[in-house]
Amino acid sequence: MPDDTPSEDRPDGAPGKARTGTAGKVPAPAPPADTTDAPEDPKDPESSAGTETSKGAETSKDAEAPKGAEGGDGAAAAGAPTGALDPEVVDEEPAWELDPATGGPRTRPAPAAVEPVTQRSPASGDGGAVPDPDAPDPAHDVEQRRREAGVNPLFPFGRPGQPLGRAHPFVFGFTAALGVITAWMLVKAATNAKSVLVMIVVAMFLAVGLNPAVERLRRFGLPRGAAVGAVFLIVILFFAGFVASLVQPVTEQVTELRHSIPDFVNQLQNNKTLADWDKRYGLLKRAEKAVNSPGFQNGLTDTATGIGKVAINGVFQTVTILILTLYFMSSLPQIKTFFYQLAPRSRRARVALLGDEILDRIGGYVAGQFTIAFIAGLCSYIFLSILGVKYALALALIVAVTDLVPLIGATIGAVIVCLVAFLTGTTTDLIVCVIFYVVYQQVENYLVYPRVMKRTVDVQPAVTIVAALVGAALLGVVGALLAIPTAAAISLLIREVVMPRQETL
Repeated sequence: MPDDTPSEDRPDGAPGKARTGTAGKVPAPAPPADTTDAPEDPKDPESSAGTETSKGAETSKDAEAPKGAEGGDGAAAAGAPTGALDPEVVDEEPAWELDPATGGPRTRPAPAAVEPVTQRSPASGDGGAVPDPDAPDPAHDVEQRRREAGVNPLFPFGRPGQPLGRAHPFVFGFTAALGVITAWMLVKAATNAKSVLVMIVVAMFLAVGLNPAVERLRRFGLPRGAAVGAVFLIVILFFAGFVASLVQPVTEQVTELRHSIPDFVNQLQNNKTLADWDKRYGLLKRAEKAVNSPGFQNGLTDTATGIGKVAINGVFQTVTILILTLYFMSSLPQIKTFFYQLAPRSRRARVALLGDEILDRIGGYVAGQFTIAFIAGLCSYIFLSILGVKYALALALIVAVTDLVPLIGATIGAVIVCLVAFLTGTTTDLIVCVIFYVVYQQVENYLVYPRVMKRTVDVQPAVTIVAALVGAALLGVVGALLAIPTAAAISLLIREVVMPRQETL
């Protein structure tokens, strides 16, 4: 049927199709920008079919779009250019995409026809989803369950919820509980390993204190290994001499006590006062009954076992401390470098300088303590030799070793010397020893000790006394030994770090 449409209203062709020239041939694609109208063949069935097919769409389109100054051809060409895509063909979009905020998959909202039966509560500030009361219960309806959970290929069991934040009460409580448990376990472990930690601290303290002697020997050209060996050999000889000086007095006293026991028993039996008390109160029978009782024998056995354990434990700890001291002395530069590297690079130089100064002060403190102990031992040996007390050398070494403990060490050594002088001499020897050590302790505590500590450690005398008292109260003898160098380190840090910072605020 021929097309009666006027030429000015005739469309260029159906959208998406090219105009054909002759029947039976494959049409060639038209250029995108070519809008030239070609004459149509009225006998071409494909052309006629295409014209009639698009006639209704073009007519309705022309009716809606007003014509411009150039007529309908310009409007038609502007509305549907040659080569344009069919507006009914729409690319399918993926069902999900990545959420730029969280990095996880995000599903697109469902069309209006299949919206989930949930609604947002306007009253809720968090924007949470409130189930629609008219929707079926997901506990009974599987499809409703899948819709509300947001099931998709990536999440077959529904979209996961938001993770718990750090401010959540459960997270905060769990973290706090873990912190408390960890702290309690650390305190428990430190308490159980207290003896080992004390030995390590004492060995490190001795190694740092003996390091100045090692450095002095190195100035004479000795390598560090030889210098460490020489200093450690001197320490071993000192301990060996101290033990050897005590062996002879102890052996002689035990032998004399064993030979004197029968004489002591005879004296007790012939004592009139003791015989009178025995008649009145039956002391010998009670004493014999107490000695033969199982409780007394078991207690005596336990006491002897305890003394043996303490002696063995003391020997073991002494040997362990000496071995650790040797290792720490040989590797002290590496240990210092390791701890200095823990500081930030920008502050490492200052930390190293302060650390070296603290170690030098600890070394000065140890040297000062040995100086004070040497003076005390020398004065004791001269005094006891003049007085004629037995075992003067052994007693002088005891005074020197106990005097290493600040403040109370000299008193302990003086008590031992006075007791031995009384047992091996007369009451006059006891009185003279008491007077001598009382005077000497006053001189040492108020003249010798503060001056030596001021020169070697640079700590005020009042700080020295207070630190020694606090350290002895906390850790006993070890605390008294470590108190003064600790006070020196704290005073240095306060003067070099805290005070300059306070001035800048």
